[in-house]
Amino acid sequence: MNKEELTSGLVSIVMPCYNGEQFIDETIKSVLNQTYQKWELLVIDDGSRDSSASIVQNYAKDDQRIHLIQQRNAGSAAARNNGIRQSKGQYLALLDSDDIWLPGFLDSQVRFIRQKGSVCVCSSYLRIDEQSNEIMRPVMAKAIITSKDMQSVDNVGCLTGLYDQSKYGKVFLKVELNSLLDDYAFWFDVIALEGVAYGNPKVLAKYRVRKGSLTSNKIKLIKKHYKFYRTQLHQSEFTSLLSVAKWAYAGVKKYY
Repeated sequence: MNKEELTSGLVSIVMPCYNGEQFIDETIKSVLNQTYQKWELLVIDDGSRDSSASIVQNYAKDDQRIHLIQQRNAGSAAARNNGIRQSKGQYLALLDSDDIWLPGFLDSQVRFIRQKGSVCVCSSYLRIDEQSNEIMRPVMAKAIITSKDMQSVDNVGCLTGLYDQSKYGKVFLKVELNSLLDDYAFWFDVIALEGVAYGNPKVLAKYRVRKGSLTSNKIKLIKKHYKFYRTQLHQSEFTSLLSVAKWAYAGVKKYY
């Protein structure tokens, strides 16, 4: 789809799902509750073995804005790319099947991106546990996020990002990253288009922290970050180590 064929004002919400039956109902309801109603929801079922697909299908029967796309298991990056390819909206948002938007998320973010005249914005967000109870303190969005800022720390909460596809066209995730830090790479590439993004100070979403999440293995994650800085951002060994240290410090501040 060319940039010219995108529907003005429409938000394409891309939601990858793999065995997400536990939370996806709550997540979809948070989309349905949006005060901004010009959206399409593309749920990409990545070979789930549970009832995720049937849950989505039931919603799709009642609301033509919801679309179920099924594929063989290929990872979240491939699933997101599948949704991005089929997206029709001027704006793109990535929402995981266990996260939640507050009712004013889309309305506030669409207004904000238009106000800033930017191709990318994000927002502040809450953190919740598996029982949807609020934990820790909110993560506050950095007001101005530059490409330099993104060299060591991902300053975009993926569930809060909004990208205007109408100016530079569609951006895709790097499947070779094996679904770890692929969202970091995506927002890095988006922000690199103009060198800057903006953070909405309003708390507009809820990120679910899960005990068994992929990022819970800290040693593995440190190694992945180092490799990411070296191979994707092409930093030197010293700069990569420095970036890992900055990322670790930001993580301590964020979680402790």
